[in-house]
Amino acid sequence: MKLQEYLKNIKSMSDEKADLISTYFIQKSFTKETLLIQEGKTSKNSYFLESGIIRCYIIDLNGNEVTTRFFSAPDFLNDYLSFFEQKPSEENYELLTDCVLYSISYDNVQHCFHTIPEFREWGRMLLTLNYTFVNKKMISLYKETAQERYLNLEKTNPEIIEKVPLHIIASYLGITKFSLSRIRKEIQELS
Repeated sequence: MKLQEYLKNIKSMSDEKADLISTYFIQKSFTKETLLIQEGKTSKNSYFLESGIIRCYIIDLNGNEVTTRFFSAPDFLNDYLSFFEQKPSEENYELLTDCVLYSISYDNVQHCFHTIPEFREWGRMLLTLNYTFVNKKMISLYKETAQERYLNLEKTNPEIIEKVPLHIIASYLGITKFSLSRIRKEIQELS
């Protein structure tokens, strides 16, 4: 899905405004394993993911990579705290596949917020969706079993189950890759 189409799907945005906003974005292609945003560096751009899969991860106290989130096309992504506060990121954003992205600079985001009311409303919607996702994920870690979390991921993002290595999915679910293998085996036996 192209950027303009994604913007036009928002009910409060006209074709004209979506086309105008898209002029502030630059299309770029990146290869698998690229670090789009790096821990300790300030996020200078916000992104629309046209194709591919990206994961966010941190390094825990034991030196292990812990996946905190996935993005799969089409989606908008950024380390919102780093970007809007212009502070160093606490996470890494790694491309798990080759990706096509559209980037918009911090200055252009600010310009659009101040001059295009539809962009401001759209930005508010993105922040609300991001908060909702983070809140639901936090609650699911305490109220759902690992199997339920896996099945929810499979239902909502089957492309992640198909294309992402198991150890990364296990990290996201808060379990070991051995536990994930057992869960997948149990699910297959029930099918």
